[in-house]
Amino acid sequence: MKFPKKHTLKEIADIINCQFVGSSEFSVLGMNEIHVVEPGDIVFVDHPKYYDKALNSAATIILINKEVECPEGKALLISDDPFRDFNKLTNYFKPFTASSSSISPSATIGKGTIIQPNCFVGNNVVIGDNCVIHSNVSIYDDTIIGDNVVIHAGTILGGSAFYYKKRPEGFDQLLSGGRVVIEDNVHLGALCTIDKGVTADTTIGAGSMLDNQIQIGHDTVIGKKCLIASQVGIAGCVIIGDEVTIWGQVGITSGITIGDKTVISAKAGVSKSLEGNKHYFGIPAEDFRTKYKEIANIRQIPDILQRLKENNI
Repeated sequence: MKFPKKHTLKEIADIINCQFVGSSEFSVLGMNEIHVVEPGDIVFVDHPKYYDKALNSAATIILINKEVECPEGKALLISDDPFRDFNKLTNYFKPFTASSSSISPSATIGKGTIIQPNCFVGNNVVIGDNCVIHSNVSIYDDTIIGDNVVIHAGTILGGSAFYYKKRPEGFDQLLSGGRVVIEDNVHLGALCTIDKGVTADTTIGAGSMLDNQIQIGHDTVIGKKCLIASQVGIAGCVIIGDEVTIWGQVGITSGITIGDKTVISAKAGVSKSLEGNKHYFGIPAEDFRTKYKEIANIRQIPDILQRLKENNI
């Protein structure tokens, strides 16, 4: 998430009432999660296990809960609770704004687009030309939809990220200030839920087709011309390549990459990154050749045990 204008390190420190290390005039351009940071961004870290990753990332401002040696060319914001203060910044630069109508006056609707009854279109939404938005679709603030997109009834674009920190009094949610971006010629089935990014975009690539009842987590990027069947659940920060096929009830864990032209069979559980141009199935998902060998070996176990018994071994 980029700020509307450049800020100084001192200005940001004043917003969250914290100390800083670095020039008071150090430039701050935005804030992002670590997987999408760029120079000028703030990234937060609150556990020593991840200090090095944050300090050595592309981010040039690190919101951290301990004063450490600051790398050259970077600055620190010292906070007793970086998670809380990252939320403060999100709320400051991207506060929730209520809409007073079903279709916000600030929304832009393209030529030839049809919006059926009982839809909600939030603030600053952009919908391209020749789209069809069926009834009871909710499109949250700042969502971008391309041309020739079809969205079926009950789908929700832009829900909050499922991202929580456990505290003694309960769970604290990381606020979401990102967007959903739907590129041209995408088809979304009924009752799909696509969460917006925490600070960046959740993206569905051009020409991709999604069946009914699919969940896509925050900051996930789905490539072009993908085919995803019903009841697939994709966690946050997943990168899916182009022309990937995912069949029904597949579950995909967060933070992994799936290569181009991968095929994942129904009910698979994907817990690690998958190489492209292969066919996978099973829990955990493996390529067909590996999985069939595993199944063949398992089937031999009763015979092996019987032979051991016959030989008193």
